[in-house]
Amino acid sequence: MARKRLTQIFPFLLPLRVWQKNLFFRITCYFDKNIYAKKVGDLLPYECSSTKTLMINDHSGYDILYQKNKVDNLKLVSKTLNKILIYPGETFSFCLLIQRVKKYGKYKDGLVLIDGKIVAKKGGGICQISNLLYYLFLMSPLTIIERHGHQVKSLPNNESDALEGVDATIHSGWLDLKVRNDTKDIYQIAIDFDSDYMYGCLLTNKLPHIDYEIINSNLKYFSKNDKIYESVSVVRVTRDIKTHEIVKSENLYDEVVQVTYKLPNNIVIEKR
Repeated sequence: MARKRLTQIFPFLLPLRVWQKNLFFRITCYFDKNIYAKKVGDLLPYECSSTKTLMINDHSGYDILYQKNKVDNLKLVSKTLNKILIYPGETFSFCLLIQRVKKYGKYKDGLVLIDGKIVAKKGGGICQISNLLYYLFLMSPLTIIERHGHQVKSLPNNESDALEGVDATIHSGWLDLKVRNDTKDIYQIAIDFDSDYMYGCLLTNKLPHIDYEIINSNLKYFSKNDKIYESVSVVRVTRDIKTHEIVKSENLYDEVVQVTYKLPNNIVIEKR
């Protein structure tokens, strides 16, 4: 049996622990010699990558109010990220930028996974925007230096989010999404919304000559120790934009995550 954390035994200490971790995070960023992206500017002319994601998940099984609150949280966070420029040599830090969010408003209660349970918490659901950005970064020359996948998958994907293993969970002070611009070009994040979808785009100041595609391979489900797991390979295919010829195909990583929701009856589950 796993030992309980001090904040689980004494929950009243949690706000102090969060404050401490965020303070240490800011101090670390100040002294780690990275130059962090923080400037905004007019939209750059060329598109490097783009995607969209359906914001309301009708299959969550929980009160739809939390889904609507999540949408408000996503729009709030986007105000700190939209039009951010990532210059050559700069590092983008998701958690560092969203610490500005308080000047735009307050988070609402959304769903979040804590200690294996789905609960309502202020700011719940903002991982959907870090997922979106991570996917954009995968389809670019930017160098991903920190990313954390969810250890437990508690809800099925929206129909618009077909790919597996391309999520990026964040927890301010603990888990971050960071990318570094090791190129000579400038990149910029652009985020927009309509009534149903959140749209993301990674822009650049120079016309791209290569295109990226992220695909899955070897998607499998297996059971082990009375738990169900999903295993998948995340592959990036690089093509020449003019000729459409494949320049490179690389297996970026293999992802294994526990699945706690009921899988469709047609899914084959191996025993291990």
